[in-house]
Amino acid sequence: MEKFFKLKENGTNVRTEIVAGLTTFFAMAYIIIVNPNTLEGSGMPWGAVFLATIIASIIGTLIMGLVANVPYAQAPGMGLNAFFVYTVVMGLKFTWQEALAMVFICGLVNIFITVTKLRKLIIKAIPESLQNAIGGGIGIFVAYIGIVNSGLVNFDAGVPSIATFNNAAVILTVIGIILAVVLLICNVKGAVFISIVVTALIGIPFGVTKMDDTMSFVEAFKQLPTTFGAAFGDPGIISLFSDPSRLPIVIMTIFAFSLSDTFDTIGTFIGTGRKTGIFSAEDEEALEKGNGFKSKMDKALFADATATSIGAIFGTSNTTTYVESAAGIGAGGRTGLTSVVVAILFAISAFFAPVIQAIPYAATAPALIIVGVMMLSAFKEIEWDNLEEAVPAFFAGIFMALCYNISYGIAAGFIFFIIVKLCKKKAKEINPVLWVVTALFIINFIISANL
Repeated sequence: MEKFFKLKENGTNVRTEIVAGLTTFFAMAYIIIVNPNTLEGSGMPWGAVFLATIIASIIGTLIMGLVANVPYAQAPGMGLNAFFVYTVVMGLKFTWQEALAMVFICGLVNIFITVTKLRKLIIKAIPESLQNAIGGGIGIFVAYIGIVNSGLVNFDAGVPSIATFNNAAVILTVIGIILAVVLLICNVKGAVFISIVVTALIGIPFGVTKMDDTMSFVEAFKQLPTTFGAAFGDPGIISLFSDPSRLPIVIMTIFAFSLSDTFDTIGTFIGTGRKTGIFSAEDEEALEKGNGFKSKMDKALFADATATSIGAIFGTSNTTTYVESAAGIGAGGRTGLTSVVVAILFAISAFFAPVIQAIPYAATAPALIIVGVMMLSAFKEIEWDNLEEAVPAFFAGIFMALCYNISYGIAAGFIFFIIVKLCKKKAKEINPVLWVVTALFIINFIISANL
């Protein structure tokens, strides 16, 4: 195990990696229930999506851990599943089988741009100041996920306000935050994971941690043939291209899927891997020279790309690298062993869904908030007194949380970086790849406005 994952070389050990895997899993376990609840709105059977979610997460995360040897977990992405249901199926009137076909093709597109090194060219084109902004921005985004999911902030009539502390879940969240802070400040090993477990236990007498009814494994397994391979039938990929008049909207939708998936992943890797050393200088040098699939970044990008198509085969929307992996990285995860632990826990969860579902947001939210705090240190590398650097960094960093979308934050940062450089008559400093990507983002916004 030491030789395969190179634990000592990465400054970690088996115990730390296991704790990191547990931390990441519990921070993202909500997707096991939330994804089938969401995709069910498209007409897909809940049990089939439940298992498809777990299977896609297991395969994608194992590829990430065993091939790339990095501590990232994959699962069907939030936001992308909502786009699948509410825009593609309900709005554009595609069948869920046709939507799965588009997700499958999106995965192939992502594999193509990874193999041809387009993804890596994009990463190298991002200025250092924006990379730091993305890192800090993901910290805000992760913390904001925790704050919103726990109910610490309410949105009455669209206006944010702090929660009233007469709610058991909110009180439990505050207890969890205090516990996590105390454990971290006292340098307790596994502090983030311990805070999740203890907070969940405290939630039992509060009535927040409770078992919910859900479908059994056997019942779900009987439904799986409904979605497995459905992307390739009729309806599916056959009917998707049978009507030439729909071809433009099909291409636009696949483009929207691909762009969001790609930049969610790039943002997560830059934001969490750069500062921690998961992607080292040697990786970046190999990436820049294009030395095959020798670097961790190469392999990690390929693992992420393949997971989307695999998920579509089984019956779920885009599978992507989860920003909640930051929780495990914050707990010390540095190698693929963390990912393997997460994959094993996903497999176990297929049989213990009620237990997994019992872990409330109030227990995992404090972990995300604290990890977000730890990631904000990336902002210190930005020259905030220099507006030329500060303006793009602000939009890249802050918009992620405000828009609840990593890709939109990156898009805003790119757009304002170009605006600033043009105003300063420094157009030559703009990488050609950045021009192209920014144009694609703008096109995507226009398409989305008309979908």
